[in-house]
Amino acid sequence: MTDEVAGSSPAAAAAVFEDPYKNATDGTRVISDDRYLEPWAHQLRERYARYVRKKAEIVAAEGSLVEFSRGFKRFGLNRVESPAPGIMYREWAPSAKALFLYGEFNNWNRTQYPASKDQFGVWSLFLPDVDGVPVVHHRSRIRIIIIGPNGEELDRIPAWVKVAWQNDAGQPFYDGVYWEPKEKYQWKHTTPEVPSDLRIYEAHVGMSSTEPKISTYIEFTRDVLPWIKELGYNAIQLMAIQEHAYYASFGYQVTNFFAISSRFGTPEELKALIDTAHSMGILVILDLVHSHTSKNTKDGLNMFDGTDHCYFHEGGKGYHWLWDSRLFNYSHWEVLRFLMSNACWFIEEYNFDGFRFDGVTSMLYQHHGMAHAFVNGYDEYFNSNLVDPDAVMYLTLVNDMLHSLRPRPHSVITIAEDVSGMATLCRPSPEGGIGFDYRLAMGIPDMWIETLKTVKDEDWNMGHIVHSLTNRRYLEPTVAYAESHDQSLVGDKTIAFWLMDKEMYDNMSVQVPQSAITARGIALHKMIRLITCALGGEAYLNFMGNEFGHPEWIDFPREGNNGSYHYARRRFDLPKEGHLRYKFMSNFDRGMHALEQRYKWLSSPPAYVYLKHEGDKLITFHRGAIDGGLFFIFNFHHEKSFDSYRFGVPANGKYRIVLNSDEPEAYGGFGRVAPDTVYFAQPTAWDGCPQSIQVYIPSRTVLVLALAGE
Repeated sequence: MTDEVAGSSPAAAAAVFEDPYKNATDGTRVISDDRYLEPWAHQLRERYARYVRKKAEIVAAEGSLVEFSRGFKRFGLNRVESPAPGIMYREWAPSAKALFLYGEFNNWNRTQYPASKDQFGVWSLFLPDVDGVPVVHHRSRIRIIIIGPNGEELDRIPAWVKVAWQNDAGQPFYDGVYWEPKEKYQWKHTTPEVPSDLRIYEAHVGMSSTEPKISTYIEFTRDVLPWIKELGYNAIQLMAIQEHAYYASFGYQVTNFFAISSRFGTPEELKALIDTAHSMGILVILDLVHSHTSKNTKDGLNMFDGTDHCYFHEGGKGYHWLWDSRLFNYSHWEVLRFLMSNACWFIEEYNFDGFRFDGVTSMLYQHHGMAHAFVNGYDEYFNSNLVDPDAVMYLTLVNDMLHSLRPRPHSVITIAEDVSGMATLCRPSPEGGIGFDYRLAMGIPDMWIETLKTVKDEDWNMGHIVHSLTNRRYLEPTVAYAESHDQSLVGDKTIAFWLMDKEMYDNMSVQVPQSAITARGIALHKMIRLITCALGGEAYLNFMGNEFGHPEWIDFPREGNNGSYHYARRRFDLPKEGHLRYKFMSNFDRGMHALEQRYKWLSSPPAYVYLKHEGDKLITFHRGAIDGGLFFIFNFHHEKSFDSYRFGVPANGKYRIVLNSDEPEAYGGFGRVAPDTVYFAQPTAWDGCPQSIQVYIPSRTVLVLALAGE
């Protein structure tokens, strides 16, 4: 008897088993690649239909998602030529009873220029030029007075203001600034093509100086961009760009969404930074905060029109008690316009190449991820009592809009900071996904810090390490990282600091004998970063300074440290000092990126792991397709080196070393492996492979091998 369906032809049998989701257009196509989603097909259809309906409403009313997202051309203060040359100001404040624009331009007369309100709660004011001269001058400070629903007088900044400066009188709040330079910035360089192997350098402009001060866009362009280029990164992720009144918030308590941080310089200076990065072939990604906002009223959006629900949810639903901030109501038409326009603004005005969306977990769930472990799988991703459908809809819409702004290969990159593992987060919206390009692998740094804090070297679990690095969703690209800014903040420690602690003060000079602590620390620092990059995802991220094991932590100036900038800087001088061991870690980082650039493992399918040996603390895997790919051998054993250890390899031939963490001159190793060693594959089956090689692999060393040419 055959395996065919009884009483049917082979064609009929194939039809019986045809995948019903393969060509689905109702938001369930994702099930074709993940059958565990099938019980949630109804929720996927419902979610997709909600997005499609809202998109259709926007297109019908505004023409397209992109036009809807160009609200910055209509709202705020804009130069117009019709009905006459002048400045048109518009503001959405539906509960306000009156609104006035005032500032330096009218000697701070609070009621001279009243606006008028339409049926949608939008206020308008036209200021025609006087004798050909604008009423509001470039760099002029501006504010608005709103009369709230109870008749109270509220002092505010225009919500769409494009520049904000700290108050002249030394007050802690900010004023809006009308920014309309006569000469617009002229872009000199084209946007680089989006690489298939993103290697991201996370950076904060303000703390990028070696000196204890706030650095600038100009200084970052001059001093830090060349360093990033030299290391081999092809993208920068800039933090704290959106204006924030409180510097120590790390930029995550945004007050003025369309303004860039004036502490660091002017809009033109930021544009020059981005332009220069593009000239180096480096993309620039913005850390975008749309998950919440500062609760400031005088220079933020909170209580903007006298109510707590103008831009936000009403009552407790609109307050994030852990972050002490306000939460957007993503169902409001004008909130959608404001946030989507904010994303579009940074692409079209500043030529950013994409976004890391901060706090996506908080957006996706009604509980905001607070005190929630995410252990119940798919039920949590599609449970209407847990998920915020309006936030899901917003994220799908903004991804759709952003990906339509630029054609490939210059498309906009979107990265989600989500710790929950939300299914379909990084699948295209036509397939039923939310539309992000990447998600951050937030469990990886947690695994490394937990291991370093609680597990002795001899008890490291190879299986747990491999599982943590490879546990990611199929077809949903991931940005792997061993540590980011989160692990650098005061109260935590960087990987280097966990490994070496006070020895980083006393034993980093090559002119003194190396201690066992720094030898261990530098060796493991190199290995942790390479195995994370090679095994952990489809892109890689590093926070500035951690590539060379930056000592100490980050602590912004605040009352608790007497306003000190001592720990709010980056010591880029350390790896450049020839006599300090920091150079070995930065050299290895450079070598790692050069190797990835050559073999493109990040854009290759996930690695195939051949060996996880708990007793010998060995891990081997193969990844990459270019010239046969690469074979990685990691020996995490704290004391054992292995001679003639047999490893199964995926291909016959001879192998050569292309990266050796034990190399002494460049990487500070002990030189225990001859660099010109060649390993010949033998017809001895091993580790599931038909051939194998024998290798001397020293303790706390990684060797990367490539097939040698004839």
